[in-house]
Amino acid sequence: MKIQGKVHKYGDHVDTDVIIPARYLNTGDPKELAAHCMEDIDKDFVKNVRPGDILVAGVNFGCGSSREHAPIAIQASGVSCVIAENFARIFYRNALNIGLPILECPAASRAIANGDEVAVDFDTGVITNLATGETYKAEPFPPFIQNIIQKGGLLASLR
Repeated sequence: MKIQGKVHKYGDHVDTDVIIPARYLNTGDPKELAAHCMEDIDKDFVKNVRPGDILVAGVNFGCGSSREHAPIAIQASGVSCVIAENFARIFYRNALNIGLPILECPAASRAIANGDEVAVDFDTGVITNLATGETYKAEPFPPFIQNIIQKGGLLASLR
């Protein structure tokens, strides 16, 4: 499985309250959540994100509360993958549970710039910055995780 998209870059400790502010948690509708994704850190994110785009961030992405709304908002906004130096563990689990691919790769997290075009090969874990030609290596997903992502989440893969 391979994807390619434009990068939206953020810093360290992007928490779930920034990904989807608590004032919007009264809905579970993915489209409504996507309409407010990242608005407290980047008011233009929802105007600029396109299907297939990629989020890149620093350390501890998704820290804060355990709300599943955060990865749902990201996925519903069209983001195809999140790359970070590392993720808060509950965010990591919630993302995979809904089928949102996330990769931990400190080198890519630091080197990739906002607006770069990036390709990701999930089978090999290779991340290629098409703007610079640099490549980075993340740990590829084992086959059972790839199956969860390809089927659209944990529950869908169990059906």
